[in-house]
Amino acid sequence: MTSAIGCWSLKATHPGQMPKWRSPIAELIPNVHLPMRSYEVKNRTNVDDIKSLRLITAIKTPYLPDGRFDLEAYDTLVNMQMEDGVEGVIVGGTTGEGQLMSWDEHIMLIGHTVNCFGGSIKIIGNTGSNSTREAIHATEQGFAVGMHAALHINPYYGKTSIEGMISHFNGVLHMGPTIIYNVPSRTGQDIPPHVIHSMAQNPNLAGVKECVGNDRIELYTNTGIVVWSGNDDQCHDSRWDHGAAGVISVTSNLIPGLMKELIFEGKNPTLNSKLLPLIEWLFHEPNPIGLNTALAQLGVVRPVFRLPYVPLQFEKRAEFVNIVKELGRENFIGEKDVQILDDDDFILIGRY
Repeated sequence: MTSAIGCWSLKATHPGQMPKWRSPIAELIPNVHLPMRSYEVKNRTNVDDIKSLRLITAIKTPYLPDGRFDLEAYDTLVNMQMEDGVEGVIVGGTTGEGQLMSWDEHIMLIGHTVNCFGGSIKIIGNTGSNSTREAIHATEQGFAVGMHAALHINPYYGKTSIEGMISHFNGVLHMGPTIIYNVPSRTGQDIPPHVIHSMAQNPNLAGVKECVGNDRIELYTNTGIVVWSGNDDQCHDSRWDHGAAGVISVTSNLIPGLMKELIFEGKNPTLNSKLLPLIEWLFHEPNPIGLNTALAQLGVVRPVFRLPYVPLQFEKRAEFVNIVKELGRENFIGEKDVQILDDDDFILIGRY
């Protein structure tokens, strides 16, 4: 006979002995640690609404001097994107420094963006992770706070087998509209086309953000898979020569109106060539270093960096001022004059 808690045998093996310890039998309650069951998540966004998007901005996350989110500046950034025709934003992506956020911060920012702008623009939450458990948990929470779609990367750094990659994506695709993000330069592992073709059988796959190049983009578009270019320097040709739906852009943080013209208004190699110096400048160092520096010099965000990101060197900061003058200050967001910030103007935060 065992006790009610299943820990001690009440019958001793010999008179005078203490009862014998017996290991309890655990009651298994599946997914008890999750805030909800995956199949309970209800998302009301039609996947075709995501597939139809052409210009999506990977939005910057600005900070206060103590390292917390500057939500006032953030709201202003999103408003300026909407005013110039951007149709969707990626919240907490690489550009938005989701990798430097706690999950609490991450989900809060998705929910805040939905609450303020979800009726006017599509909110795509970056809820991907190299841990399938975290990706499932974050995606449940993201859809619960109202995001319209999820962005999912393949497991990075530790990487996995092809079979593991497929299982990882299958773990999240059933929850709602999903964009798969392929950027081998950051993850260290390409997502092979046969994996994408396998995922395309799921009706929730909205499409792919593809950074490998235009040959890969055309491979997908020829089979009816929606693709957004993940490379601003290639997006014009991706859109007009290789069938891409549009672009998920970093540069549109700065010049949303010109990026809309590039993506919506037909082939324009002259405009594309005109924008390339800015795009090359932005990616001189790993994104989002250039963008953070540019937005600070335009006066639309405070010059606050969460480490390990630091501003571009003074020479590159001066070069940006010249680029703005050549393209025209009126084409950039914000109203303040562009300026060259000194090293001492920047705040670098390691603990926040």
